[in-house]
Parts: sequence; structure tokens; C-alpha cells
Amino acid sequence: MERRKFLQQGTLAGISALALGGITSKSQAATAGTTAAKEKPFKMDFAPHDGMFKNSAGADFLDQIKYMHDQGFRSIEDNGMMHRPVAEQEKIGNLLAKLGMTMGVFVVDTGNNWKTSLASGKQEFTDAFVKTCKDSVDVAKRCNAKWATVVPGFFDRNLPMGIQTANVIAALRLGAAIFEPHKLVMVLEPLSDTPDLFLRTAEQSYEICKAVNSPACKILYDIYHMQRNTGNLIPTIDQCWDEIAYVQIGDNPGRKEPGTGEINYKNVFAHLHKKGYKGVLGMEHGNAGQGKEGEAALIKAYRNVDLQD
Repeated sequence: MERRKFLQQGTLAGISALALGGITSKSQAATAGTTAAKEKPFKMDFAPHDGMFKNSAGADFLDQIKYMHDQGFRSIEDNGMMHRPVAEQEKIGNLLAKLGMTMGVFVVDTGNNWKTSLASGKQEFTDAFVKTCKDSVDVAKRCNAKWATVVPGFFDRNLPMGIQTANVIAALRLGAAIFEPHKLVMVLEPLSDTPDLFLRTAEQSYEICKAVNSPACKILYDIYHMQRNTGNLIPTIDQCWDEIAYVQIGDNPGRKEPGTGEINYKNVFAHLHKKGYKGVLGMEHGNAGQGKEGEAALIKAYRNVDLQD
């Protein structure tokens, strides 16, 4: 389209909007600005999170979701969904349904920052976990979620490893019994944040999932954490494949977007595609750059590692 015609049409569109009452809020203004140009959908189902595009779309998460959709993303994830007001959870779910987007993981959060140790076998921790699982079912219904992240918590150094593992399995069986009737899946996430955490590797998670023996208990394979803890990413994916239900992303070092660290994400994504993975890939990382420029660079980074035609 010629630039002059484009500007003329844009002016007419603005006049029409004012005639109908105009833009009445900053939120609406941000939304109007972000829906002008829509990009083609990514081939892989990348899922940004709250705050990742706050400079481009504003602070309101609903506006950010609209912006994400316009940039070609078709899923989101939100670790803190359980702590959002009920009305906001419902609004997010309704917006995702309207846009045809998928809700990725939120965290089954007992509010104790991993100190709730299922490895200890203590009844108070098991009870807290069961209660949070029950609450999570309601949250999932409001926002149309199918997966919820579970972290068993810290080691109990006073117990042998086998006993700790048995305690975790027993607790997770209780959680699976809550989730399974609702077709929800708790995905166990091995982490690298601190060596005090009980669940550290995908192989360990695989063993536990096999013992729990439920479609409601699977693995969240976070590529960033697994690179830090064990490396050997692709062979480990193959070994644990039948228990992996969800994948998250972050380059290492730095935990930023693909291309900022040492992981060959093009190869990893191509391998996941070859394996038949069509699920969500959660963008659980920060932005390498600052402001709108950094957000634009992040989108470009994902275009660079997306599947090619």
C-alpha cells in the first residue's frame, strides 16, 4: 500500500473511532496501538508471561495478552495465577478463549517458597499440598488451564534418599487423585535454583512419575534448569520422553531468550518437533534487552529459532 493512502486510511479510522465515543482509557489506547499490525503465528507454541512485554503493551496483563496474540504467540503461562483475584482469573480465561489461545502452567503454590517439603513425609506439609491441589482445580477451571507446576520442596537431610523419594511419591499420588478426574496434569519441575531442592534431574522425575503411575503426574522439562544441572539435553529428552508433558525455555548462562547463551535452541526445537511435540513451550526467562527495543529483540530471537518452512 502507498504511504499516502495508508496515512489517509489511518486518519479516517481515527475519526470513526472518535465519532463512536473515542478511546476512553489508557488501557484502550494501548490496546488500539498494539492491534494495528498482526504478525503471523509462530509454528511452535511459545508462551510468554506477565511483564515480558509491559513496555510495548502496558502494565495490564490483559493488554499484554492481546499484544502477545498480535505478535503471533498463541499461548501464555502465569506462575502466579493462584494469587490473582478470582475475577481476574476469569477475565484471563475468557480473553484466552476469545483469542483462541492456550493457558500454560501456573504453580501449585503452598505459599512457603519450597520449604513445604514433601520429602519429609510430615503430615502438615502433605495436608498443605493436598489443600493447594484442591484449590488449584478451581483456578484451572477459571483460566482454562490443563497443567500445573509442582515442586516437592527441599531435601530432608535427616532421612535416607529412598525414604524421601517414597514420601514424595505418596504425596504426589494424593495430588494425582485430585487432578485426574478433572483431566488436569501436575508437571514436576526439577530445578537448579539451589542444591537444597529435592527434585534436581529429569531422570529422577521420570522415576517418580513411573511410581505415581497416573496420567495426572508428568514431567516439566525446563531446558534452562536441565542444562545447568546435567546437560546432555537431547539424549535425556529421549530417555524421559514418555513422561514429558510440558517444556520451558531459557538460555544459559543468564536465563534470557534463545541466542543469548550456549544452548543450540534450533537443534533442540527441531528435535522436539521430530519427536512429535506439539505442546506449549513456556518462555520462563527474562529479557536480555531493555524497554521496547529489548522486547522487539526478544520476539526476533524467537522468530530466528522457530521452525522454518
